[in-house]
Amino acid sequence: MLRPENSQYISGSAVSSASAKPQGLATVVAWFDSHASAPGPEADGDRSIDRARILPFIGLHLACLLVFFTEVSAFAVGLMLLTYAIRVLGITVGYHRYFSHRAFRCGRGMQFALALMGASAVQRGPLWWAAHHRHHHKHSDGPEDAHSPVQDSFLWSHMLWFLSTGNYRSRTELISDFAKFPELRFIDRFDTVVPILSYTLYFFIGYFYGQAYPESGVTGGQTLLWAGVVGTVLAYHATFTINSLVHVFGAKRYKTGDESRNNPWLWWLTFGESWHNNHHHFAASARLGFYWWEIDIGWYFLKALERLGLVWDLKVVPFYVREGLPNPRLGAPPKAA
Repeated sequence: MLRPENSQYISGSAVSSASAKPQGLATVVAWFDSHASAPGPEADGDRSIDRARILPFIGLHLACLLVFFTEVSAFAVGLMLLTYAIRVLGITVGYHRYFSHRAFRCGRGMQFALALMGASAVQRGPLWWAAHHRHHHKHSDGPEDAHSPVQDSFLWSHMLWFLSTGNYRSRTELISDFAKFPELRFIDRFDTVVPILSYTLYFFIGYFYGQAYPESGVTGGQTLLWAGVVGTVLAYHATFTINSLVHVFGAKRYKTGDESRNNPWLWWLTFGESWHNNHHHFAASARLGFYWWEIDIGWYFLKALERLGLVWDLKVVPFYVREGLPNPRLGAPPKAA
């Protein structure tokens, strides 16, 4: 949370004195252990970018250029699409609807599976992601919102915000309900473990497939590049558009006190996340597309899991809230979320 002494955050200047920036070997250690040399709460609001810490993020983007110098196969692209779906479902259903808003219930095993799916998207751990999202809802498009395109630039709201020192730590004080689980704390602290294991899996899938069907031309490097690198970067920027674009472009069905919009062009990339004004109107709903014509793939996935008995108590927006009618129990109109 922004403190009065860190008011420079609002004006856009960096506050680098409060941050702890690893040097040398400590930088490499910090890539694998997010608690190593992590800044404390006193650095919240520090907008300076730690260039050494973000080198892997830059490297993933540069690695995408290898697609112009290597062969491609239908198998590699198909695996990329499959893993993209797993990543995006992990973010929208796991990190967002479950960990951030508790929009449904599930057992501890399914909770762990959702955390693994989300972590495979390489968007940090579930505690970090959900805590920052809860903070966003509390301060949506206000001066303390870490990624508002209303308060800052497109580039900042799209990705620079999470590359800043002040947004690096997991704000566990905002996510104490899930921070009590040691397996979630482990994934959150060592947030590169799941991506490294998944990238290794993608390599060996391609390697063994190529060995079994040499005429296919599939190699481990090919599937690593497409399913690992390209799939990650595509999922990155699909997710980021919800912060940078959907608070600027789209329709405002509800008055929510912020600039959240419903954008009909991005639901297919984000699996339903772009019904964002709906979400800010009633954030507890597991269904983001309030009407049948608002396609919400995350909701369909949850209904399938419900059929299997893996999740239950899926919350939906009450009719009177959706339609802006008075609360039948209180006789008063609902408050905007």
